Amino acid sequence: MSSSIQQHSSIHTEEEHSSTSKRFGLLLAGIIVIAATMRSPITATGPVVEMIRSDTGIGHTMVGLLTSLPLLAFAAVSPFAPRLAKRLGLESALLLAVMIVTIGVALRLLPSVLSLYAGTAILGCGIALSNVLLPSLIKRDFPLRVGIVTGLYSVSMNIFGAIASGVSVPVAGATSMGWRASLGMWALLSILALLLWLPQIAAGRHRMLFIATQSEGTSVRLRTSSLAWFITLFMGLQSLIFYTTITWLPEILAEQGFSPTSAGWMLSLMQMVSVPATFIVPILAGRMRDQRVLTAITCSSLIVGYTLLLSGIASLVTIGVTLAGIGAGASFGMVTMFFVLRTKDARQAASLSGMAQSFGYMLAAVGPLLFGMLHDWTKGWTFPLLIQVILAIALLIAGIQASKNRMIG
Repeated sequence: MSSSIQQHSSIHTEEEHSSTSKRFGLLLAGIIVIAATMRSPITATGPVVEMIRSDTGIGHTMVGLLTSLPLLAFAAVSPFAPRLAKRLGLESALLLAVMIVTIGVALRLLPSVLSLYAGTAILGCGIALSNVLLPSLIKRDFPLRVGIVTGLYSVSMNIFGAIASGVSVPVAGATSMGWRASLGMWALLSILALLLWLPQIAAGRHRMLFIATQSEGTSVRLRTSSLAWFITLFMGLQSLIFYTTITWLPEILAEQGFSPTSAGWMLSLMQMVSVPATFIVPILAGRMRDQRVLTAITCSSLIVGYTLLLSGIASLVTIGVTLAGIGAGASFGMVTMFFVLRTKDARQAASLSGMAQSFGYMLAAVGPLLFGMLHDWTKGWTFPLLIQVILAIALLIAGIQASKNRMIG
């Protein structure tokens, strides 16, 4: 009798364990696919910029706005994401975020310049919500595997961003819809993310977000902290350098004699080499008391990379693009670690992340627009590339200050 009870209880335990594993597997798949939707709609734009310009007749400044719009949305929407999660629950808020991205991407399929810009702004709002909410979900549901799951999420974001850059030109050439197909096809990925995420809602996992909304006192203290501002500046400058590059690199390379397809794949190369850096740098930074050496190496690869881009020699430009990619991945990894390493608790970390993302993306939004204007003004890319080198030097100065072994307050 007792052995049959034991057998029954062990079967029950196995079933429970199997259903828990299945649930976490589905949750992890959902996280990875949502992460894949967070960069691809933006990085798909750069390689087809020239097609958009010749088809619609808009200038370089207006094309720059296509990359600046999502960044402005990041700056505007980021502070509201925790409040939304508190009201709806984390799973429902993320579902809403993916729905907004899907609508934005689908709008870009319509044959109108207005819908192109409206769709771009809308998808930026959805990505901004995912940007803030996914790390909170990972911290809540994978407390013992935060590093690995964060790594997987970063890698998924970067790999799909790279694929989007690489396939944009071939897809535009292969379909009658041209560049609209290159931008609109990412709605399929968003729809897959929606389908994978629906069971999270159906399972009734409506635990409220545990991060309380920040007290006014914390944000005031942050805004009077020079360390918080150095981290915010580092966040803004690394985003500005990255998003300016993904917008204009294909056109810079085209002017240097690369074909549109190979220019798109060079942009892919830049993002692919950033993947290991994004994964490894946070692990190294976490093991160091002081990250100044790591920051110096990161920023030097950006400075040398953009200097080589100025040469116009194909082999040196390829090395330059590779170094710029490593620097971009490493600097993104560094700033995410600064949020953790320079704060006393989770609440202050969330507060710093909100401040840095809001102000940082506002600064980054200026980049693509400014570079388009500089190109129209100077009729070339030499001066804009010199500005990138100067920005990388400024990033090094801010980074050295942010890397010292100290905490806010």
